[in-house]
Amino acid sequence: MTLKIGCIGSGNMGYALMKGALSKGAVTGIAGNIAGSISIGFSDEDKNKAREAAESLGNRVYQSNSDAAADSDIIFLAVKPQVMEAVLNEISPIIKRRVAGSADNPGAAPIVVSMAAGWSIKKIQSILEGGNPERSNPSIPVARIMPNTPALVSQGMIALALSPGFPEDRAGELEKILCGAGHVDRVGENLLDAITGLSGSGPAYVSMFIEALADGGVLAGLPREKALLYAVQTVKGSAAMLLETGKHPGELKDMVASPGGTTIAGISALENGAFRAAVINSVEASWLRAKEIGSEMNR
Repeated sequence: MTLKIGCIGSGNMGYALMKGALSKGAVTGIAGNIAGSISIGFSDEDKNKAREAAESLGNRVYQSNSDAAADSDIIFLAVKPQVMEAVLNEISPIIKRRVAGSADNPGAAPIVVSMAAGWSIKKIQSILEGGNPERSNPSIPVARIMPNTPALVSQGMIALALSPGFPEDRAGELEKILCGAGHVDRVGENLLDAITGLSGSGPAYVSMFIEALADGGVLAGLPREKALLYAVQTVKGSAAMLLETGKHPGELKDMVASPGGTTIAGISALENGAFRAAVINSVEASWLRAKEIGSEMNR
């Protein structure tokens, strides 16, 4: 049986998740083999963009968002928060009709997966149902995800929150699809704003740190290419060591910081520049902005 996935929006994140869904690791367990087991279609206001994404992955293009909603078992909403309402209103009649038609077979109902910051599950269900949030139909299974950009190289961190009553077999199916783009962690929806501030925005902070680390190398006399290589590999290796050993970051820091040595001198300089406070404040600022966007979108 072929699992049909429709991705409304063909930007970087939607593309990354669909690329991951086609990977061998993600498809294993969904169907017996890769060939013919999964089918993906893109829909986008920019038809050329959708066509490029589809051709890159050997898949197809839906002519409209409505076509994607009508044909797909899983509907990914990979659109900006500002256009989410228009997309939901467009596909709402089709989703309602399909859910109503699957009353005797809930497993046949489509599931909707949103990656738009700020849009709550209740709000999405409300618009799909065409009513008040308090009267939204719980039979419309909706998931929210917060991936980050390393998903483009199958190293993403993907938070997954599910609507009440979300079928467990469909949740497992969705997790297998998402795991092709990185690590999947099921969380309560109330944690998504904080996760946005940490892992959603985090790649930008890490990239800035790597750039600054390389700049320091250049200041010390290294050629730019060498400095960047050493900075990137140092961050990659440090992260891998933390994951594999399970040790606290402070413990691994202390392994390098010898008394009166070079590392402790550098740590002192970072602390003089309020390094930790700046990082903490950046996550807090992003978290607060995510909450603000949520308040704006869910009025």
